[in-house]
Amino acid sequence: MRQTTLSVPLEVKPESKARLADLIEDLREREETPPRGQPQDYARIMRDVPALHFMSMSVFTSREYDPLFILEANFDGPPGAYWGQMEAAFGEDLRAMLRCCKRPLDRDADLFDAVTAPDSRAPVAPYFEARTMRPSVFHHGNRGMNRDRILDEEALFEAVRGELVEANAGGPSPYRGIAAAVVDPKMRGGLLPRFESLGRKAPKRIPLTERLGDILRLYVFVVALLFTLSLPGIVLQAFMPMERYLIGLGILMAAIVLLLFLKRKPLPGTEAPSRFRLIWFLLRHSLLIAILLAAYLVAAVPFAIGLDMLFRGISAEASYPAALRAVLLGLAFVPLALLGIILRVRYLERRDSWHDDPHVDESTLREMVRREDWIAQNHMGSIVLIKPGVLRSIVIHAGHLGLGLFLRVKATDGYLGSMRTVHFPHWAFLNNHSRLLFFSNFDHSWDSYLDDFIEKAHAGLTLAWGCGVGFPPARFLVVDGASHGRMFKTWALASRAVSRFWYSAYKHLTVDQIERNARIADGLRRRSMNEKDAAKWMLDL
Repeated sequence: MRQTTLSVPLEVKPESKARLADLIEDLREREETPPRGQPQDYARIMRDVPALHFMSMSVFTSREYDPLFILEANFDGPPGAYWGQMEAAFGEDLRAMLRCCKRPLDRDADLFDAVTAPDSRAPVAPYFEARTMRPSVFHHGNRGMNRDRILDEEALFEAVRGELVEANAGGPSPYRGIAAAVVDPKMRGGLLPRFESLGRKAPKRIPLTERLGDILRLYVFVVALLFTLSLPGIVLQAFMPMERYLIGLGILMAAIVLLLFLKRKPLPGTEAPSRFRLIWFLLRHSLLIAILLAAYLVAAVPFAIGLDMLFRGISAEASYPAALRAVLLGLAFVPLALLGIILRVRYLERRDSWHDDPHVDESTLREMVRREDWIAQNHMGSIVLIKPGVLRSIVIHAGHLGLGLFLRVKATDGYLGSMRTVHFPHWAFLNNHSRLLFFSNFDHSWDSYLDDFIEKAHAGLTLAWGCGVGFPPARFLVVDGASHGRMFKTWALASRAVSRFWYSAYKHLTVDQIERNARIADGLRRRSMNEKDAAKWMLDL
């Protein structure tokens, strides 16, 4: 099941900021107040944009840049179908909002003119699609569950609860005192007439082709990274005897390790409690690292043989020893290159400034608080400036790419690691990669959500967000940083904007409840279960 996360950032004319905010608020009020004949709020979006999970519209303001209007969406299927549905449902509303935005200076300028001209009837969807930004890192909670399946299984859960309460009303429950393995087929027989989907096998949430594609992309990233880091070693070993090359590597490695050891401690007053231990992380993933290294050799050696054959005109058998030697000696250079990069980054980290108490606009804070905690879910959006520097830019972009690919391979059970509150979060680089955007749809309050991240994923959070100006002091890219709980939460709060329009297709469901509904539905689809599986299944009822 393909799912898509995207955002559309559009610069706003400063004099039109209030007008744009009013247009978004008007749209929200219309959709939240169902007209006669509509069964619930946001019913029109439910009907006309059937693939949509979450959508938001926000206006970000800052002293450093003009206002920015961002439409964020998470939906099933490809973008084309979504934008077509949005055009049919909200075309004129989006056109009015676009008229508050700046005319772009690139190739989309003519399209903007056609869409925003007086009395224009040109479709707005192509412009929004052209200005779309894809995320640098994203996660799909309840991955592979399309919107209709989530809603159907919610209805099935309610029916199961009703069956347990109302079966043989007024008399003893027919489910009392019977074996667990009998409960499932008995309940399935009662619900099958109302839920025909129970008679069919549920579609696979992550097809094999998608799973293999995720693994292949991570593999290509690792191969490209290792090749880039080993390239100086491959070049050097061609001009040096192997003994001198290895001795030189050893001396440089020892010097860098010594410098890292001397600079390992945080600056006074900046250490934060952290459960992340690099050595333990490497040991836990040692098998994966070994597999990736072996996979690199499988790809790199034939490539080196091919280059040797091309430039020297010799056979594969003759070039194999030299190619293998070059790849292995190049691979030996990788730890030196990594430690050298980390040493330079540590040098920069020790000179970074940070916000200990950033300014938070009180009126904006009150408005955000007023809109939150009405339902089981909440939403946040944030934009921060990115620290300058070529090396830091390369590291953070590679870090985002690697983290995003790793999450696609690792987070396949509906949850983001041990965190069970995250629906659809994502980061994206904006404006020539000078700003970092973050959006998240999550369960429970904003405070508890960030506490969950700080407690369980502070290393990944520091890697993803540590490039932001004013971010709490970090070490070695992943240590400290977000572990400074109070400083991090204040910094994140200062970068937030009010979510003026926010839609959820299943506003009363948490990530955990969706997975619970799925387990109940999967059990009911089975014609029979053994006693052990049935007892485990009944724990979700």
